[in-house]
Parts: sequence; structure tokens; C-alpha cells
Amino acid sequence: MQQVISINPDLVLPPPDKLKRNYLFWLGIIVYSAAFTFSYVGILSDNVWNPIQAIGLLLCIPAAAKFFRFKIDNAYLRFVFTLYCLWVIFILARGFSVNYKFLKLMLFDGWTGVFLYFVPLMLFFPKSVYYLPHLFKAIVILGIIYLLYDAMFLKTLLDNDADNLTGKALTEYFSKTLAVPCGFLLLTYVYHNYKVRIFAFGVLIITLMLGLIRARRGLIFMSACPLLISYIIFICFNLKKFSVIFLSLILISILSVYGVKVYNKNKEGMFSLITERADADTRTDVESCFYEDMKPKDWLIGRGIAGEYYCPGTENDELLLFRSQIETDYLNIILKGGIIGLALLILMAVPAIIKGLFFSKNLLSKASAIWILLWLLDLYPSTVTTFTLNYILVWIAIGICYTKSIRNMSEDAIRQILSPGSEAVTVIV
Repeated sequence: MQQVISINPDLVLPPPDKLKRNYLFWLGIIVYSAAFTFSYVGILSDNVWNPIQAIGLLLCIPAAAKFFRFKIDNAYLRFVFTLYCLWVIFILARGFSVNYKFLKLMLFDGWTGVFLYFVPLMLFFPKSVYYLPHLFKAIVILGIIYLLYDAMFLKTLLDNDADNLTGKALTEYFSKTLAVPCGFLLLTYVYHNYKVRIFAFGVLIITLMLGLIRARRGLIFMSACPLLISYIIFICFNLKKFSVIFLSLILISILSVYGVKVYNKNKEGMFSLITERADADTRTDVESCFYEDMKPKDWLIGRGIAGEYYCPGTENDELLLFRSQIETDYLNIILKGGIIGLALLILMAVPAIIKGLFFSKNLLSKASAIWILLWLLDLYPSTVTTFTLNYILVWIAIGICYTKSIRNMSEDAIRQILSPGSEAVTVIV
């Protein structure tokens, strides 16, 4: 008679059908993200890209329906998340329309569409570390797609003309949708081989450089923070290896000096735009319009999924006087769902950060907490609450940080599952 052993479920190798659905889910996310991002190039019409995005949705939604574990063990998280789900229904009910233009926007715009409100359902992502390798591969694949897109439109991306709006848009959409998630690979570098580490580092460096050239200060912040924090983690993991720390500090010093020289040499050329806009205030006017138009009720409950605010510009088209988005993302959340919507998000995110940073035994949990913290910080300079892997990672990270069994796993146990070449832990359940 086979003995039944009670064991941590996070150490149990999932059945093949679950792993297959996990694979299909991430494949769908990749297809949707790649098609959505390339649609902004404008080479082909939406009639080409929207069907490809639909294929991505048809891959990931059915897979999620059968793959997700629709249960939240933490009582506090279960209560707040239930309130948030009810609030999302309220947001969607206010202003949702069935006209073709609106539905197309909701389905196929990864940054402003309806699916960003469903990203928190990633809390139902199975709480098993064995599912994470597919996530890591998805990040790498999107990073490869990012490099391919950059190579295809390099001339446009390197054009630092402030009037080149196409270059600005491509820099933002390529980077924030495809490249930024590589930062999570660096934060969890101990679980990846050298090729993955170097690849993720290279993607973020390229993102940082394009942000400097195009003077996208929010993007600079989003790409620089994971680089800096991952270096601090590297130092902490190698405190006893004096030679490693010494050589890395020398390398950073050399790169810093060289970087200053390169900037000084090119501040009137390649880096002229960031030189001009380094301390420019590009938000006050738009935010002032937002503050003036929002009434106390709007601040409290928002204006719903189709919410707009009055922001007169120089254009003659009256339709452009009303904006449905604001680049300051925490205000964007308030525009749609009010302070109540923002508060519910914070009430779930902040405890997750505390649990992951201070009540965990492994880097995976701490890196997850850091990723959530970075998202909160990014709410001011950038648009990050979107249907992208960047935001999807936030909710996977929240799920990890609230899962005590994962937080209590030893570093060796995590590495045995995630590190390339390690053998799976075989158990009898």
C-alpha cells in the first residue's frame, strides 16, 4: 500500500494538463502583447492586428478559466479583493457602451481597455513555484520581441526630435509593454543562468538608453530602478566574496566616469532632448485641468470606465478638449474609480510588500515585494496600470507575498525548482 505523505503543496509537481494550460495562458499573453504593440507602428491596419490579438485572448482566457485556482486563503486579502471586484463592476457599469468603436477600444487597447480591470484575477494564479518557469520564459520571449522591434525601427527610435511623436510613442509602447518585465528577471537573478541574466541586463540598458535619447523620464525611472536594486541584491548575496564586490565597484566607477564623458560629448546632439527637458514641468498644466474639472463626488467614486476630464488644448477639434487618460497613473485610477478604487488597490498592495520583505525566507518573495513597491512608485511618473506583463507581474507578486507557504520556503528549495538544470522534487501525494 502506497504511503500518503502530507507535504507543502508548493513543492508538488503539477500534473501535465495544468502545465499545458499554464503554457497556453502565457502564449496568449505573448501573442496579444506583441500584436498590440506592433499595431502602434501604423504599417498595417487594425484589421490585421486585432484578429491576432483575438487569437491571443482565445488562448489565454479559456486556459485561465480551467487553470486558475479560484480560492484565496488569506482572509484579509479575500475580504478586500471581494470589495475591489464589486467596485470594478461598479466602474464598468458606469459608461460602458455597446457601440463598435467603444467595444473595439475595450478589447484591443492593452493600455486603456477593459482587460486591465481583470488583471487582479491573477491572484487566482496557482500558488506553486513550479508554474513560474513558464512566466520567466514569457518575459524572455517578450524581451526578444522588443529587441526585434527596436532593430526594425531603430532610426525612428534614435531620432531625438521633440516633434517626432511616432518615435516617442514607439519608445513608450515598446518599452513598457515588452521590455520592463525583464527587471523582474534581474531581481530574481539567482534563479537564472548567466545567459538570461545578461539578456535581461542588456534589454534594460537599451531601454534606459532609449529613454535618455527620447527624454522619457518616467521610462528612465522604470528601467533604472530594477538595475540599481538588483545590484544591491547582488551585493547582499555576495557579502563574503570581497573580490566580486571590489571588481563590481571598480567596473561601476569606470562606467560612471565614461558615461559622464559620453553625455558631455553628446549633450548637444544625441542627448539634447533630455538636456532640454531634464527639469521641464510637463505635468502641471494637465494636472491643473484635472483638478479643476473633478468634483468632490468624482474624486470619491470616479467617472467610470469611459470617464473623461476637460483639458483644453491648442487643437480646434472640440473632441480633443476632453481627455480620457492622464499620464499620472494614480490620477488615472481616480478618474475611473475614484479614491475608493485607488485605496482598495493600496490596501492589497502595501501588506503584500510588508509580508514579502520582512516575513519571508527567500529572494523570490522579497523580489516580488520589491516589484509591487516599484509599481506603486511608478504610479506617478508613468502609466503602469495596464493589461501588460508588467502589471500582470504585480498581481502574481501580490499572490506570492500573501502565500505563507511560499514565503517560508527555503532558498535552496526555491532554487531546486527554478534554477536551470535542477531536478524536480519528486513526492507522493
